[in-house]
Amino acid sequence: MPRPPRALRLAPLAPLVLALLCAVPGAQAQNNAVAPTPAQVAPEVDKAYTQLMAAPAIQKLLEAVKADHDRAVEDLKMLTEIEAPPFKEQKRAEAFLARMKALGLADAKIDAEGNVVGLRKGTGNGPKLLISAHLDTVFPAGTDVKVKEHDGKLHAPGIADDTRGLSVLLSWLKVLNDNKVQTVGDLLFVANVGEEELGNLRGMKAIFRDHLDIDGMVGLEPSPDGNVLILGTASHRYEVTFKGPGGHSFGAFGQVPSAIHGMGRAIAKIAEVRTPSFPKTTFTVGTVGGGTSVNTIAPDARMAIDIRSDDMASLLETEKKILAAIDEAVVEENKRWNVGTLSASNKLIGDRPGGRTPSDSVMVEAAIRSNTTFGHKTLLRGGSTDANVPMSYGIPAIIIGSGGKSTGFHALSESIDVTDAWKGAQNSLVTVLGLVGVQGVSPALLPKRPARTR
Repeated sequence: MPRPPRALRLAPLAPLVLALLCAVPGAQAQNNAVAPTPAQVAPEVDKAYTQLMAAPAIQKLLEAVKADHDRAVEDLKMLTEIEAPPFKEQKRAEAFLARMKALGLADAKIDAEGNVVGLRKGTGNGPKLLISAHLDTVFPAGTDVKVKEHDGKLHAPGIADDTRGLSVLLSWLKVLNDNKVQTVGDLLFVANVGEEELGNLRGMKAIFRDHLDIDGMVGLEPSPDGNVLILGTASHRYEVTFKGPGGHSFGAFGQVPSAIHGMGRAIAKIAEVRTPSFPKTTFTVGTVGGGTSVNTIAPDARMAIDIRSDDMASLLETEKKILAAIDEAVVEENKRWNVGTLSASNKLIGDRPGGRTPSDSVMVEAAIRSNTTFGHKTLLRGGSTDANVPMSYGIPAIIIGSGGKSTGFHALSESIDVTDAWKGAQNSLVTVLGLVGVQGVSPALLPKRPARTR
């Protein structure tokens, strides 16, 4: 069981924390400087969590989470062994949907984008909170996803990121229904597609396109105890293609430009682009290719560029410089041979909006207060996750852990130690319950927002 509620005030952390988001949510590992953890939470937040933890019904519910641990681990194994590469999540979605329906969400469905969506209604007039985990993994079709047990851990690609989150959502649904706990606000259970790689957050974008009355989001990802993601790093990804006439390396020399040489000029210019250290803004040419043979002046070349920033304006300024560098390189390569036959085109292949949930918002203070109840100091961090989408709309969103100790994200050696993982599931569930409120126990802390328009 969790430790009893502590005093009103939380110990302040360092003024500014530099958090490492190790491949946690969806392969977007990076360092991010984020706001300091508030030194205290609002009195109404503290009161609500004091009421929650003092209620016998909630203590019984948390015991049920612990008792459901072994069954939840079986769900974890079952789902992990259904491969779910980006854009091929359907089989796992169908299995998750079947479990949701068996656990009491009879109206759950798979939407047009491939997300599994089920609504557990509250008493009425409360907020609607989205609770989610993503279906997809980074591993291609054909990867061996059989779960193996040794060294006290479960080993399989994708078992932590984010299949553990999926199994916890199912456990929450079971214990809430078995114990007949009625929340004040609605809980929108979602297992979404498209979080990884070039999935481009398509699943979460569809959720917020189709559900205009969502008041907040709590996402589950593998994350150390006490970590709360509040910043969404924005990113743009480009595929750039260079085209020229090509020709024999000897016979056509001096008559035609090389697509690869033009791309090389562009890469050299991009490498000289300066970006601010704060807000952190980065770029890289991640992949290159092209040409037909060693003795051919290349008729084509291509490269992929990743640009990220904790601030959208900084991202757009860096993007402008990079695209200008490409244009300049084409002009220089054509001028080198006194021709105009080399060209370059670009295609946006990745667009993740950014945003931030204020550290003094009810959403964040709820997570902090729940962490305190379970004996954890809070570390506020940032990264690129499904929470980027609601943050970009100004809707409060956080990513928190689902329990267990995970290693090797996005590697074939990925593993999770589920010893006492139920403690993390309890902690996150208490965060959620404080936000939506529990009938007869505590009010909903998450404020309702005006419904958005399309």
